[in-house]
Amino acid sequence: MRVALGVAGGIAAYKAAELLRRLQDRGLEVQVVMTEAAREFVTPLTFASLSGNKVITGMFAEGGGEPNLASAIEHIAVAQNIEALVIAPATANLLAKLAAGLADDFLTTLCLATKAPIILAPAMNVNMWEHPATRLNVETLRQRGVQILEPDEGYLACGMSGAGRLASVEAIAQAMFVALGLQDDLQGETVLVTAGRTEEPLDPCRFLSNRSSGKMGYALAEAARRRSARVILISGRASLEPPASVAIERVRSGEEMARAVEKHREEATVFLMAAAVADFRPAQVESAKLKRQAGAPVLKLEPTTDILGAVARRRKPGQLVVGFAAETENVLQNAAAKLRAKRLDLVVANDVTQEGAGFEVDTNIVTLLFPGGRRVALEKMSKREVAHRILDAVVELRSECAAEQARPAAWSSKQLRKIPGTRK
Repeated sequence: MRVALGVAGGIAAYKAAELLRRLQDRGLEVQVVMTEAAREFVTPLTFASLSGNKVITGMFAEGGGEPNLASAIEHIAVAQNIEALVIAPATANLLAKLAAGLADDFLTTLCLATKAPIILAPAMNVNMWEHPATRLNVETLRQRGVQILEPDEGYLACGMSGAGRLASVEAIAQAMFVALGLQDDLQGETVLVTAGRTEEPLDPCRFLSNRSSGKMGYALAEAARRRSARVILISGRASLEPPASVAIERVRSGEEMARAVEKHREEATVFLMAAAVADFRPAQVESAKLKRQAGAPVLKLEPTTDILGAVARRRKPGQLVVGFAAETENVLQNAAAKLRAKRLDLVVANDVTQEGAGFEVDTNIVTLLFPGGRRVALEKMSKREVAHRILDAVVELRSECAAEQARPAAWSSKQLRKIPGTRK
């Protein structure tokens, strides 16, 4: 996972080296970008030695060499390859540039070119921080979706006291981890994710399948891993790279997926059943390719194994089961029926006919349905964001389970006698 660390010209620039280490401790690859002013406080060699990467300090090639296309568009390459950008410290000058949309160096150009989350940690003189121009710039940036970490109060390098100290390294790092979905709220959980589509063979050359790309399931696997879960990904056909540090088992047919799920059923604590499993398969698989000359075949189909239903029926106490309902009509009614019939803990419903939802796209529009009748409708967002919202719900359900288990099943007569005003 690659992120960018921007360093502007302030006395707090030396703290960026500690922040770099903190990000690396979480397994992040960090690309450092410095302004010209930042080089007056800390040398690029310091960050290059710590990060193991070249530090970017200007828009074009250094050393007096002839500018080339690669160096001229490097900011675009960095912008497309990072998952988050943090700038610490962010000076008053930098805030003003970003609020005005200026791009006169690599760092400000990167801020305009990237679609990754941006986090700014300002540090400056207290009067500069409280100046109306700075406050307006901060508000402008917040309205654009930039996260601003308020500076701490205390003794400042200029000799004054007040707000303006760089937020703590731990607070800045934690903001980055949250933006990246790197949390520990699933630590200790073993999350089994099914993803992709199954293929039911018809003859040696053909099969019955569907349009699922596997993107939603793979996003769930990656999000769960980022939240410190142990992840088992059982994948049908999908042209995707599996997330790092995830145990993957590839299958083809529904029966193969059923066997793989059964193999891991005992060890899993959370089931996220996002795979698009074929509901029917050919009752007979032809040993030779069906020929056009023989005329149109009449296919006899039979039901496949209900993997989700089997998991829900046989689950152990404490196991959570999340199902998915991809529908084309009566979406919420059909999803609610699935929730009740299979006694699931949560159903994620979506209308695959909606633009920006369903198969083969990077976004989704879903509604979360809970057993108590509660529904949470999510706006269109990336499948990565949807994955984290689903996992937020899993964490919520886990907390409810823990509270339920901690609650006494019934008050004993001995306990009741201890409560004033109660009878034997």
